[in-house]
Amino acid sequence: MSDLRTELRALPREAWILFLGTFINRFGSFVHPFLVLYLGSKGHGAAAGGLALGAYGVGHGISSMTGGWLADRVGRRNSIAISMFSSAVAMLALACAEEYWTIVGLATFAGIAAELYRPAASALLADLTPAGNRVIAFAAYRLAINAGFAFGPAAAGFMASISFTWLFVGDAITSVLYGIVALVALPQGLRGSEQNAGWAPALRHAAADRRFLAFLAASTIASIAFFQFESTFALHVIDAGFTAATYGALVSLNGFLIILLELPIASMTRRSVRPRSVMALGYALVGIGFAVNIVAFSIPLMVLSVLIWTLGEMTNAPLGGAYVADLAPEEFRGRYMGMWAITWSVGLALGPALGTWIYATSPTAVWVLTLICGLTAAGIMQYKSKDA
Repeated sequence: MSDLRTELRALPREAWILFLGTFINRFGSFVHPFLVLYLGSKGHGAAAGGLALGAYGVGHGISSMTGGWLADRVGRRNSIAISMFSSAVAMLALACAEEYWTIVGLATFAGIAAELYRPAASALLADLTPAGNRVIAFAAYRLAINAGFAFGPAAAGFMASISFTWLFVGDAITSVLYGIVALVALPQGLRGSEQNAGWAPALRHAAADRRFLAFLAASTIASIAFFQFESTFALHVIDAGFTAATYGALVSLNGFLIILLELPIASMTRRSVRPRSVMALGYALVGIGFAVNIVAFSIPLMVLSVLIWTLGEMTNAPLGGAYVADLAPEEFRGRYMGMWAITWSVGLALGPALGTWIYATSPTAVWVLTLICGLTAAGIMQYKSKDA
């Protein structure tokens, strides 16, 4: 623990400001985890909710490309501010929407706006910290995300029981607060040169790195399994006879576990000489954790599912952020982070839509799919681990 405290004290002041702003934003990310249930309250079925969540994922993908370029072109701070203020507008517009396809279109815009900041925040964190301390830095960053996410869904579940409108308003307010923090207190960070400003140079460089390509493939496949937590897992909880508040509490458990355990786990895993093997283990645990839902129709078994896939998440996520930061040249760092974010966008777009479609026919088949995804991603990482 003394080593961990030393590593945390070594992080610069600006990194802690970034963590604070991220916590504020994530605490208020009320709408996304409850989008399927929100549409259900309007009379739409599971597949319709999954499609809307998938539309958010499409927006996430667009934002990953745009956000990575923007972070390198106009600076990290400006990118974060643009994202937060436009996200507030998107959430207020969603609150006023009534027609289903209008909601789907606005969900796409919300995905673009709300997720635009991610490559910039990750790139700024890499700018601020040396290579040897990046695993801890990304673990602390995720701690801020999950501290917000631990309290946010539980609060959102209570607010949703009163009125879903409050979810949109709260989300907008916290986005504006993060935008103000960014403009007032965060540094601009690195910018790319004019000749390397576009996507083509970054893509050419990335295409020549087999380690990075394998990592992107594994991350994409694993994310399809992971994003069942906010789509089919929500439906599974409701179908088992429990409430939206129960689902919110289970998702919050994920955040609380990360708050308690991820930093110590990151302090241990950062010393690994085979980081890809450690990430492979994490992907396998994600698949296994969701597969527990084949038999999880009680609170204890649902808690067990969350425990296992959360352990998988904690094992690979901080290593993943540091791994991308270490592989990326400085002038392409924002776009490399954008490429990594795209893998999560693909998972967010495909996972809920595919999962809810399969769930409508066979819930068991969804959990078998998550197991296959987790083990496949682990196999890719383990096969390429000799290159790391």
